Amino acid sequence: MNKNVRIGTRGSKLALWQAEYVVACLQAKGLIGEIVIIDTTGDKILDQSLSKIGSKGLFTEELEDQLESNAIDIAVHSAKDLQTHLRDGMYVLAITERELVNDVLVSHKDLLPIKENSEIIIGTSSTRRRAMLRKFYPKAKMVDMRGNLQTRIRKMEEGACDAMLLAYAGMHRMGYDALIKEKLDLEEFTPAAGQGTLAIEASRTLDAERANIIRAALNDATTETAVIAERAFLKTLEGGCSIPVFALAQIKGSTYTLVGGIVSLDGSEYLRKEITFTTADAEARGIELANALLKEGADKILQDIKLTLGK
Repeated sequence: MNKNVRIGTRGSKLALWQAEYVVACLQAKGLIGEIVIIDTTGDKILDQSLSKIGSKGLFTEELEDQLESNAIDIAVHSAKDLQTHLRDGMYVLAITERELVNDVLVSHKDLLPIKENSEIIIGTSSTRRRAMLRKFYPKAKMVDMRGNLQTRIRKMEEGACDAMLLAYAGMHRMGYDALIKEKLDLEEFTPAAGQGTLAIEASRTLDAERANIIRAALNDATTETAVIAERAFLKTLEGGCSIPVFALAQIKGSTYTLVGGIVSLDGSEYLRKEITFTTADAEARGIELANALLKEGADKILQDIKLTLGK
């Protein structure tokens, strides 16, 4: 069997770290990873917010083109950026072990905790984080912040904002732990579905034996079960990265708990529920939780959000 695995990835430093991590995992199982850098639409359009340019495939479409043409064997995505409706013939081959899932407040300044600082200006491009700030910390001021992690940090240091809200995983992987001022409470800032882990996408045309060997090298079963439930919840709510939907599944003993919800853009409406599940019913219970929220008013919140964003 050919031991070379062509790995498609975006070209940012964080994306390349993720690809190198995949290379190391493959190497540990006797495979040879070859990184192929691919620019995506989301990387090219930096002067507009994500909510304005849409969410479907912004960071994945070009990678899927390469999978479809057999130019690469697998594509590496931040799982939170991978749309729930994949292109025909594509599937999630593996989910890697999860990093700490929290959002964090990042700054080059000495700051009071976010709840004690009413004058703070926070940079974020995430509609979920903006809506949650409006819900829990309505006095905070916000500015949109796009670009790769290094670009955002530079803009912050040049005065665009006092601090940023980002995922712990990216900050930690890039060695920026010293800039983390506060780890935000999961009860308030529940993360996006898939945050803190990587999704490995493949084409159905990938040789089954190769697919199984790659999966064995990369997949973490516990994280995979959690992300299956989170993505089923997200898919049922039809929430992309421009919709402030959140979902997090965690395991205790042999049982998982999935927390999921939605918050209106202005933070005034907020729905959150939880459900328990096992490995066998992860997808079904994720769907069940989403349907329960839809019956309790999430459908109206979603409709208002899409009207506001012009979806």
